Amino acid sequence: MLRDRVVSLTTPEAVESFLGTHPTSVIFKAGTCHKTMQGFGHLQELVSSREDLMVGVIRVIEWRGASDLVAETTGIVHHSPQVILFRDGQAIFDLDNWDITVDALEPGFALLPQGERAEAAGAAASSDLTPYLQVLEQYLAGVIDEQRFEYVYTTTFRDDATLRSKDEVEVLGSIFGDVDRHMTMHMMMAGRTVDPTLRERAERAHAALLALAAEQAGAEREAERA
Repeated sequence: MLRDRVVSLTTPEAVESFLGTHPTSVIFKAGTCHKTMQGFGHLQELVSSREDLMVGVIRVIEWRGASDLVAETTGIVHHSPQVILFRDGQAIFDLDNWDITVDALEPGFALLPQGERAEAAGAAASSDLTPYLQVLEQYLAGVIDEQRFEYVYTTTFRDDATLRSKDEVEVLGSIFGDVDRHMTMHMMMAGRTVDPTLRERAERAHAALLALAAEQAGAEREAERA
């Protein structure tokens, strides 16, 4: 599983150790908004099938020293989110922000030779879907109206920098689409938009998130028994 191959790089020393042990690998710099969530979802699609690759994650705000070391040693100007691919300890490919897509990443991954299966780093905690489930359930139960739901949901999504799976990103983005564009259009229309299919999309997303949460819980139980 990918989460078994994800390592947090919290210090400059951790970066040096990671690249020394895994000279052909991936480093992902995580920012503080949904661009990080979506970028990691795209990265995951390619890394999941490459069991030879470890992924080092740097949360830029908390672990700035680690991020600065990567920028200094590679000469790559810092951005977040950012993906950097390493071969034999050297940075050979990088993408930033909205440029991080599956199609854009594929040429870089083609440059990484297939190696032996990477040793698991230990299971990471699953992502928390609770904030989304709560606001969806409040809306579907009539506790909050459409306007309040739209505001809370899009704000939560915009500020979410969780390293989520591609499946989660697709479900979470299925209600309002590109959240930045949606929020801009909403402000231009002064909140007067009417969306007759919103409830239907919300119901589908709620059911899909419940299924993902159940799947995660099952995987965690299996890991505990192993």
